[in-house]
Amino acid sequence: MESHTHLVFSGDRSHEFELRNQGVSYQEIAKKGGGIKSTMKSVRKSSPIELLKLAQKRVDSFTKQGVTTLEIKSGYALDKKNEVKMLKVIQSLVGPKIISTYLGAHAVPPEFDSSKKYLDFIKKEMLPLIKKQSLANRVDMFIEKGYFSKMEAKSYYELAEELGFQLAAHTEQLSRSGGYEVLLGGAHSVDHMIELSKTDILKVAKSNLTSVLLPGADYYLKTPYPKARDLIDAGARVALATDFNPGSCPTQDISFIGNLARLEMKMKLHEVIAAYTIGGAHALGLQNEVGSLEAGKKADFVTFHDSWKSLFYQVGYHPIHQTYRNAKKIS
Repeated sequence: MESHTHLVFSGDRSHEFELRNQGVSYQEIAKKGGGIKSTMKSVRKSSPIELLKLAQKRVDSFTKQGVTTLEIKSGYALDKKNEVKMLKVIQSLVGPKIISTYLGAHAVPPEFDSSKKYLDFIKKEMLPLIKKQSLANRVDMFIEKGYFSKMEAKSYYELAEELGFQLAAHTEQLSRSGGYEVLLGGAHSVDHMIELSKTDILKVAKSNLTSVLLPGADYYLKTPYPKARDLIDAGARVALATDFNPGSCPTQDISFIGNLARLEMKMKLHEVIAAYTIGGAHALGLQNEVGSLEAGKKADFVTFHDSWKSLFYQVGYHPIHQTYRNAKKIS
């Protein structure tokens, strides 16, 4: 269950890795035209066929690691024509069950001089269009300094919920915004969740939110890791995912993510397995359909060529023999 990816993209941002190693921050790179906007330029130029070819290889890589349900976000085009192009590419991918998420509120594109004007455009033109054409059933937003604010998120999610979208958010990643509080009443997924106080952790634990923790991004950005132990001990539900993307987390290696969770976030092996199965299902609102082997649920499972205890131990080692979705072999 891979519940947070950005795998439809083109272009290369490996030079940003070198810049960050030299002390340039994620925000500074973005201000100079890098980051999300760099990928945006490449995606806008790429044909649907090019994007589909690149993305399908990445999907196949996840399937070989045992992924039967895969969430994929748009948000690397930021205009009507190319966001629709991205969403249609996502729907064309095959193998695991694909969950499409509209992340138009990822950054403000150069055509708009304020986040308010851009969000007005999304509300008036994009959300109704996506709903009408059934291009996605979830919306996401990057609630962060320099991107979108907690107040902007409130009105955005109110409209999205009225239109029938499920709600998710990138929040509390690089700074404490309190963005998760906007979603306490109706979201499935709040993702990153690093900058949390003890009070925040208790609020999350008492809610129905699933905190999707993304330690791969924290490793690449050299930021603190989420307080997984505190969240779990307080009774919060957590999930794990790669956050695979071309800039801040260019890895699809699930073994690496689980290893980081064990080493850096003090998660026990059974907690990592639960976070990557039933936790991910809750994050996507699919807990009654998949995520565990129970009567009435779909038969999504893997077989091993080694002990299950070898999971998330050796980085780069995947003891998966075969992957089944709804009782049919897909890898």
